[in-house]
Amino acid sequence: MKRVILSLLLSIVLATPAFSQMKDMSMMNHSEEHGPMMGMGPMDKMGDMTGMCIEHQDKMGLSDAQVIKMKPVRNDMKKKQVRFKADRKIAEIELTEIMDVKDFDIEKARSAVKKIADITTAHHLEMLTSMQEMRAILTDDQFKKMNKMSSMNMHDKKPAKHMNKMKK
Repeated sequence: MKRVILSLLLSIVLATPAFSQMKDMSMMNHSEEHGPMMGMGPMDKMGDMTGMCIEHQDKMGLSDAQVIKMKPVRNDMKKKQVRFKADRKIAEIELTEIMDVKDFDIEKARSAVKKIADITTAHHLEMLTSMQEMRAILTDDQFKKMNKMSSMNMHDKKPAKHMNKMKK
């Protein structure tokens, strides 16, 4: 049992820095508007949605009042994303410190892994709340336009990225 837990912890510790670097590299190819939410799985759409709404306010038919309501939500999301990344990175460093010794305390390591998971879960819940706030500002028609634009954006981006890789 201890071997299984140790293997799991080592896998997480060794995979986390590499995964973290991959996420950071993928963010370099995105604009400031869309970048902060990248690398969060299903939460990726959150950053795309907020930036896209403000960026294409005319196409979506947003009023000035709606844009004014959206900007603080978007800025708050950006701040939360920065805090999340910092807190998660600190927790990962703490886990690494625990595991630096040969006979590390498995309970401390388990607690550190749980802390990382709790930080991630709390952040995702905050982003869902922000997403709900943002969607409440939109009318039903605007929400449909946003979804349509988002799906068109996703379809347009994927082939372009694939083509760029083929050229290199």
